[in-house]
Amino acid sequence: MPYEDLREFIEKLEREGELARVTQEFSPILEITEIADRVVKSGGKAILFEKPKGYSIPVLINAFGTEKRMKIALEVERFEEIGEKLVELTKFRPSSLLDGIKSLGAIKDVAAFIPKTVKSKKAPCKEVVEEPDLKKFPILKCWPKDGGKFITLPVVITRDPETGELNAGMYRMQVFDSKTTGMHWQIHKHGALHLKKLIEKGDKKLEVAVAIGVDPAILYASTAPIPENLSEFMFAGFIRGKRVKLVECETVDLKVPATAEIVLEGYVKADEFRIEGPFGDHTGYYTPPEPYPVFHVECVTRREDPIYHATVVGKPPMEDAWLGKATERIFLPLIRVIHPEIVDINLPVEAAFHNLAIVSIRKRYPGHAKKVMFALWSMGMLSLTKTVIVVDDDVNVQNLKEVLWAVMSRFDPAKDAIIVPSCPIDSLDHSTYMPNLGGKLGIDATKKWKDEGFAREWPEVVEMSREVKEKIDGFWEELKRLVL
Repeated sequence: MPYEDLREFIEKLEREGELARVTQEFSPILEITEIADRVVKSGGKAILFEKPKGYSIPVLINAFGTEKRMKIALEVERFEEIGEKLVELTKFRPSSLLDGIKSLGAIKDVAAFIPKTVKSKKAPCKEVVEEPDLKKFPILKCWPKDGGKFITLPVVITRDPETGELNAGMYRMQVFDSKTTGMHWQIHKHGALHLKKLIEKGDKKLEVAVAIGVDPAILYASTAPIPENLSEFMFAGFIRGKRVKLVECETVDLKVPATAEIVLEGYVKADEFRIEGPFGDHTGYYTPPEPYPVFHVECVTRREDPIYHATVVGKPPMEDAWLGKATERIFLPLIRVIHPEIVDINLPVEAAFHNLAIVSIRKRYPGHAKKVMFALWSMGMLSLTKTVIVVDDDVNVQNLKEVLWAVMSRFDPAKDAIIVPSCPIDSLDHSTYMPNLGGKLGIDATKKWKDEGFAREWPEVVEMSREVKEKIDGFWEELKRLVL
């Protein structure tokens, strides 16, 4: 059964031996980060800091920090199950990733995933309705040179000014004072698009609600690269196999997850920006200060005894690695439907996901690898990928040793590299000469054909004969105990 809220997920982690309760007092200012950083890099447990220094509200961190916990969060044995289910339900071959995900709204059992609105009195997030005071929450200052405290796992909800559709995204929020924060929605994000549309209409305020401490499917869906005008709450319902419960806000015309721990209601103004940052980011560098919209909090609703859910990002690997890896595996089946030559894809954690995609293909014709490069550069958020490496299907893209072998033995820089200037690039790529705009690199590390101008005979790969391998297989279990 799907988790009703964050608490049921915490209970599950505890039953699985995946949760540590820390009763000793540690400060949300740097100390919790240092502990979380050590734990996540060691593959350790989720942590519930029951008594963060100076606060009565516990802090949950590293909840998704391993493959096992991420699978527990989404209630799957394999991440690919979610994408395979989507492909099976849509019953057609979409012409693009966008069409494939949008088709979720056209499937026969769509009613099973449409969010359900509940009354306020039945919503746990409405147990307390109060004036805003962000200082009462144990919000983390993560790194020494951060510009302040940051809310790091907010589900930020806005409404498209044109279509009226709700969108849920995740954008960090620097706390300026007890009633205002920054809203770090980058140029490629849907929140920024909603504000742009609002400005074009001549309006001044965009209503915003922020849910903190939601069930895992909702939190994941808010990070997933799904198309504009497809509800993340509907996608979360699809993942969990049960409708998400929403409740109307107190002061804004928005709906939020009814079982959230904490909800902030307010607005951003079209003409009000403030310098936000620096922030120790998932690239391993401090993102420099830049102007971003100011979020004004007008109302807070919460549970009587809320849990504050946070994460820490920094030099990888960090907890967000498994949110990214889940996305890689969930969307792979849909990518394969659109481009059946693709065997596998790897977005390495160390490359911060948006910097490198390694893809293996069943090569069928000259120039096939280059076709795949441009296909990936045209697909949703993969369009921001800086480097694409294409290898043959005899290379395991999840094994970087095999990938390096293929690149160094099958790639000629003079012929097999593509450089594309002036393309959209992730806002957090600090290496480009201009923000949001830079070059892309494609590396064709497949074996080349004569039809591609390869004038030599390709040498044969060194492999043992089948007969010898089968013979040794019969002794291998016994030999392993002796030699390994």
